[in-house]
Amino acid sequence: MRLPRVITFWLAGAAVLLPVSACSSDEPAAGQAPQASASAAPSEEPEEVNAHPFTGKEYERLRPVLAVKIENTAAGKPQLGLKSADIVYIEQVEAGLTRLMAIFSSKLPAKVGPVRSARISDLHIAPQFGKPAFSYSGAQTKMLPFIAEASLFDVGDTRNPGAYFRQPGRFAPYNLFANTKQLLAKAPKATKAKDIGFTFGDPPAEGGVERKSYSVKWPAARFTFAWSAEKKQWLIWQDGKKDMAAEGGQLGAPTIVVQYTKTERSEFHDKNQSYTPLVHTTGKGSAIVLRDGKAYKARWERESEDGGTTFTTPGGEPMNFAPGQVWVALASRKPVIP
Repeated sequence: MRLPRVITFWLAGAAVLLPVSACSSDEPAAGQAPQASASAAPSEEPEEVNAHPFTGKEYERLRPVLAVKIENTAAGKPQLGLKSADIVYIEQVEAGLTRLMAIFSSKLPAKVGPVRSARISDLHIAPQFGKPAFSYSGAQTKMLPFIAEASLFDVGDTRNPGAYFRQPGRFAPYNLFANTKQLLAKAPKATKAKDIGFTFGDPPAEGGVERKSYSVKWPAARFTFAWSAEKKQWLIWQDGKKDMAAEGGQLGAPTIVVQYTKTERSEFHDKNQSYTPLVHTTGKGSAIVLRDGKAYKARWERESEDGGTTFTTPGGEPMNFAPGQVWVALASRKPVIP
């Protein structure tokens, strides 16, 4: 296993926050966003830390990886546990909607959910983490052999029913939640966090464009990420509404990666003959990295499924992320329902 790299980084100063032009009444609007304070001067000496491979933050020990498939429509909100995730992937599913795959390792919330069914794209994302524990609630019968052969430990509700419970006050199927410690207890050999290609540290000296917000669209979903200098995060809106956490507060992250990928029809479909998209996360392509109130053009590359995904500047240098949680939006340049 590759050891996590020792990363040197500067503490970033606050970026300028401009008014946000909203697409709806609930999205960030002019005059609503807090103003940035004056940028702090960087310290004279860089601080070296033993950086966690998923977040770039200091850690005491590396822990096993747990991947959880989470509902992402209004019926399943607010979600529980996302604030503790190291990485959150946004994936397209049937009918142009999206679901999330949350990756946990450095922090583990007690409970997480709503847990929903697996998709074929999950099985192509998972191998870069080695063999993680994978929590989900069912899958198409035709897909079960693929899950059995995938690089993961199956801790879904069928194999590990004792870890799951129905949350009072919610309705099925959006009320299935899981106890995370019980999930990992069923996968004692799950791979611990390792290098997956991410680098953390100073932003590029050039190339960033100040942005008050950045929107990403799928055929039936829209995310808007708006920079908050006060929180030093890109706060998240979905479909015109603040994306709130069940624990309280609005979801947000220091780094948002918009990874433009190829999306095509898979062999799987639902009972309405709506085909499941296959999102290709190997190969190479373009990306936009949002950090510190700026948008940076980047390139991504993942040579094989058991390898990590690297992000570089147009000049070929590592595209560093800001330390903390990372959201990766797997999107097409032109939204398409395959």
